[in-house]
Amino acid sequence: MESIPQIPLETIKNLYSNDFLSLLRQDETLIVQVSSSEVVRINASLELSPLLELDGSVNQGWKDAIYPE
Repeated sequence: MESIPQIPLETIKNLYSNDFLSLLRQDETLIVQVSSSEVVRINASLELSPLLELDGSVNQGWKDAIYPE
């Protein structure tokens, strides 16, 4: 059985987001050591659920109300 990598929180804090995502894609599950008695498990999911389609409309000229010229 392959063990799940355990990474100290300080290591995660120093990573760029792209590096963190690359690491997560590589291992799919990471365990972050938050303190001596607390860990957080992060599981990767590469598939996103479709967004909900909501009924509604946007009033014409909405942008002008927010961004006056």
